[in-house]
Amino acid sequence: MNNVKEFQRKISIDELPKSLPDFNVNAYSKETCVKNWIMDWIVKAISSKIVKHNDLIPSKSDLSKYLGVSIGTVQNAIRQVEDAGLLKSKQKLGTMISTSTNPLNFFEKSTSKREKTILAIKKYIIQKDIILNKKLPSTKKMSEILSISQNTVRLAYEFLCAEGILVSRQTRGNDSNWILTKYPVISSSEMKTFDITKSDTIVDKITYELKVHLSKNYAIGDRIPSHDEIASSLNVSVKTVHDCIKKLNKQGILLSRRGRYGTILSSDPLKNEEDILKENTIFSDTIDSSFYYYQKIENKILNLISNNYKPGDKLPSMKDLSLKFDVSTNTVRKALNSIAEQGYITFGRGRYGGTFIVDIPETTERQSYQWLSINRNFIQ
Repeated sequence: MNNVKEFQRKISIDELPKSLPDFNVNAYSKETCVKNWIMDWIVKAISSKIVKHNDLIPSKSDLSKYLGVSIGTVQNAIRQVEDAGLLKSKQKLGTMISTSTNPLNFFEKSTSKREKTILAIKKYIIQKDIILNKKLPSTKKMSEILSISQNTVRLAYEFLCAEGILVSRQTRGNDSNWILTKYPVISSSEMKTFDITKSDTIVDKITYELKVHLSKNYAIGDRIPSHDEIASSLNVSVKTVHDCIKKLNKQGILLSRRGRYGTILSSDPLKNEEDILKENTIFSDTIDSSFYYYQKIENKILNLISNNYKPGDKLPSMKDLSLKFDVSTNTVRKALNSIAEQGYITFGRGRYGGTFIVDIPETTERQSYQWLSINRNFIQ
C-alpha cells in the first residue's frame, strides 16, 4: 500500500482535451456537463492508450481553473464519474483512472453516500406515504432527518429528478421545492436491511478509528488536538476529520465550543451510545450547545410560526422580532434567511412587502440550560 505512489503517473493539465464542455446546453447543469466531458475523455484516452489504470488525474483545483467552474462543481461531477466506475478516489493520494475490471482492489471506493441517500429518500417517501404532487422536506430539513450533509441530499434529490420521481420548482430567493411526481420502487430486502446510519463510508470508518484513538489516549474532560493534528495522525483529510467530529458531537462523545475552548472529550468513546445520551439527559444536548445563536432564534421563530400563523400570513418586522427575542436585527435576519432556505417563508419587497408564511413547520421546541459544559464526572 505504501508503494502505490511509485508506479502512479500524474496526468498533467496539458494532456486534457482542448475542447471544453458546452455549458450553454439548457438541458444539463454545469456539473452534468463536466461529468459527461470527463467520462468522454477517459473512455477515449484509455482506448487510445494515452492514459492507463491508476493514473492520477489533475487536482480538483486545477480542473476548476481549466474548465472555468467552481471546485464544488468539479467535485460533484467527479462523484458521479466515480459512481459510473471510471474514477476512484483515495485519501492522501488523489483521484485516479479506474474501471470495474481494475485488478488493484485495494483502491476500491467506499460506498457512495449519494447512493445510500437516494435509497434512504425513497424509503422515506414510502414509509411516510407521501402523496403525489406533495412537497418533500427541504434539503436542509432532510439532511437533519438523515444526518447527511445538505450537499449530498441535494445531489440525491437531483438524481431523483433525473429519474422522474421528483421535480424541482424554484422559488424566488429560496431553496427549490422538491415535488413528488412518481412513486419510487425499491425491493423488500432493501426496505428491511437498509439503514442510512450503518454505512461503510470513509467517515464511518475513520469515526470508529477516532473513537479508539480517543479512548486510548485521552481522559474525560481533556481537550483533544486540532483537526489538522488529528488528520495528520490518522492520515486522512481535514474535511473527513471535521465530519467525524460532527458525528461524535451528535453522539455526545465530544463537546465542541467556539474560540479558545476547543473540543472536549465529554464521554467514553467506546461506551454504548444510549448510555451516553441517558447519562447526559440533565444537560442541554450537544447539538443545541454547538448551535450558533441565530440557529437558536431560528428554532424560536419556527415555533412561533407553527403555533400562531397560517400560510399567507405576514410575520412581524425584523425589528419587532428582535425586540421580542431580545437579540439584534442581524441575528433575526440570519435566522429568517435560514428559514427561507427551508421553504417555510418568502420575502417580498416594496410598499406591500415583508416576510410571508409559505408552509407551516413542525414544532421544534426543545429545553435548554445555561450550564451546558458541566459534566457530572467533575462534580464533587
